[in-house]
Amino acid sequence: MPSLLKKIAAISGACLVSTQAAFAANEIGQLREIGDGVYSFTIGEGNHSMFVVGEDGVAVFETFHSGHAAKLLTAVRSVTDKPVKYAFISHNHWDHASGGAVFSDAGAKTIMHRKAAAWLKANPGADTTSPDKTWSGSRKNIDMGDFTVNMHYLGLNHGTGLTVFTIPERRAAYIADLVTPNRVMFSVVPDFNIGEWERSLGALLEMDFDIAVCSHNELPVDEALNGCTRTHAEEERQFIRDLRSAILAEFQKGTAFMEIPKAVRLPQYAHWVGYEEWLEMNTYRLMTDLFMGPFPWSPDDE
Repeated sequence: MPSLLKKIAAISGACLVSTQAAFAANEIGQLREIGDGVYSFTIGEGNHSMFVVGEDGVAVFETFHSGHAAKLLTAVRSVTDKPVKYAFISHNHWDHASGGAVFSDAGAKTIMHRKAAAWLKANPGADTTSPDKTWSGSRKNIDMGDFTVNMHYLGLNHGTGLTVFTIPERRAAYIADLVTPNRVMFSVVPDFNIGEWERSLGALLEMDFDIAVCSHNELPVDEALNGCTRTHAEEERQFIRDLRSAILAEFQKGTAFMEIPKAVRLPQYAHWVGYEEWLEMNTYRLMTDLFMGPFPWSPDDE
């Protein structure tokens, strides 16, 4: 296990260094308008935020960490002097839920699902702060004047309280972690219930949007700034299904359990980021679910 962890750390570090180098020439970050008043933003760490400019103010989606949040605020100010009213945070994980104080200090209200807030209260990170506002249930709308932010809690899938955001007037969405274009599942697929993830992708595909920003995006840099699409969500779901089918086929052939991860190959995804490094890990994880039952799991009272 220690050698596996070292391998994961080395791969992750190499990917981060490579991505950061690609953005070294722009210290503020990369910004692009991808819809009517809808902007994608990244500082080059593999994290993508979104903001929407309306007549009365701005809605920001995903703060990540204080360094990212400060540059995101600068990017907003480069577009408009209208106030940032809300900074929406998708879920509990520290790599997404940090940096909120930057926007609170700027007069915005940070907001997340109460489940995510409860987890952060019990497990604070070095750069996390309690949200200014929480919400509960499976759906809530925030009126921003000439546009509305629809918050969708889809139940168990990834992390705690994970919320998908849609802006129907702009036909836009912000999708955290459920869809990562051009990449296999992340390493050992931490804190995902894979079956519920697949179900949630089906629910996501029923939502009404044309453009989206995905929190992580492994398309070429310039293409990633254009955001992600419904097609990428379909591809994410298909990868899960194809991996499961390949594992079950090895079960049927009688392949020894511990030999299956090396036997499973999905050449149609060989061009995706992480294929060589993580496909075996993905397979081990999904095999565990198929053999022992899905995890994590908890009763959902929402």
